[in-house]
Amino acid sequence: MVHALPTTRRLILARLGTGAAIAATFVLPDAILAAEPLPRVPRKSGAPTPQTPLASPKPLVMLDPGHGGKDPGAIGHAGTFEKHIALAAAMELRHQLEVTGRYRVELTRTRDVFIPLDDRVSRAQHKGAALFVSMHADALTDPSVRGASVYTLSQTASDAQSAALARRENSADRFLGGGNWDAPPEVARILASLVRRETRAGSARIARHLVGSLDRDLPMLQNPERHASFAVLKAADIPSVLVEMGFMSNPKDEAALRRPDHRRAVAEAMKRAVDGYFAVSTRLAAAG
Repeated sequence: MVHALPTTRRLILARLGTGAAIAATFVLPDAILAAEPLPRVPRKSGAPTPQTPLASPKPLVMLDPGHGGKDPGAIGHAGTFEKHIALAAAMELRHQLEVTGRYRVELTRTRDVFIPLDDRVSRAQHKGAALFVSMHADALTDPSVRGASVYTLSQTASDAQSAALARRENSADRFLGGGNWDAPPEVARILASLVRRETRAGSARIARHLVGSLDRDLPMLQNPERHASFAVLKAADIPSVLVEMGFMSNPKDEAALRRPDHRRAVAEAMKRAVDGYFAVSTRLAAAG
């Protein structure tokens, strides 16, 4: 059962790798498998031994449950903590991705602990993640607003609400002590310029897949594909997105996110989007 705490929230969106690793399985006819092995040809002394190519590893998807520990994230009307919703939904999505056998999946946190924003990004980079997905459930002053939305990194916010959301998310590191994390505009511009064209394209592609998939089964925010300067989306080499699964400030969204069946539906929609993203990445890699 989901517990509750006070409100604050931070969004960490993961970096999505544009090139998907490909693993292939070759099935040989029984006649070939049963055939006599070919005679071995003696190798000349000193000749290099051919190496059997290793299968490409499955792509790693890094899921980032927002907030945790002393940072509860947004707090709903019924006292639900965003940090608990984010972790429960990420655990469900990990399960659904792993049972496909197509991915490796890791979480930036698997329990109720606080992790600084930069550490979340660096963990994905250190592990060589192909995709970074940060999971959240925001709060607004207007309790009538509800629905899911998906964010990518941009120097300029798509709208005032997205800009405010990014400011709240980027302030998560205030829990570290010693003042708020507040990157000057010059640094923000440099970070934005570091995002490679392929990474931006990958981030935009996973965002489109997520919006299209979530829209099939869930209420969506108006103009759900948005962008802003989120600190957790700053990885230059990993396509990254931040998913707002709903609003803790809306009683209907909060009640839905407390239910395991609803979180399962959210995870199923996100899993379809991840499948679609890597299918397209594979085709692009093969064509390129």
